[in-house]
Amino acid sequence: MSSKMVDNYLHEAFQSERLDLSKEQMIVLKKLHETDGLIQNELAFLTLRDKSTLARLLAKMERKNYIIRMQDKYDKRVNRVFLTETGRVTFRKTRPIVMRLKTIMERNISEEALNQLKTTLEHIQNNITSAEATI
Repeated sequence: MSSKMVDNYLHEAFQSERLDLSKEQMIVLKKLHETDGLIQNELAFLTLRDKSTLARLLAKMERKNYIIRMQDKYDKRVNRVFLTETGRVTFRKTRPIVMRLKTIMERNISEEALNQLKTTLEHIQNNITSAEATI
């Protein structure tokens, strides 16, 4: 339920700022902002998307001129993904929205409670990762 509420908040906030962007696209912009020129398969891993889902998402983002895909100069089988200037500007416009959401979500929650939540979520993620390794 919380995840859906976050999705809805971001969708409405992006629309009100006239940003033609989904949460998934924002996550891709963030990863490329951190490390531009990622290999497409690495980007799929980092964004927790399968390769075909990410390929469709990137195609949509290319049409919006947020990113560009280029063949790797050393390995023609590999595509690297780069932010365009439009993608950089769009990403920068998302930051105040995300910070506002973070402030809203953390309101009336102590630092201790937030730290405990982070620790608990990390344990859950580690448990799932360990379980996946045995499947």
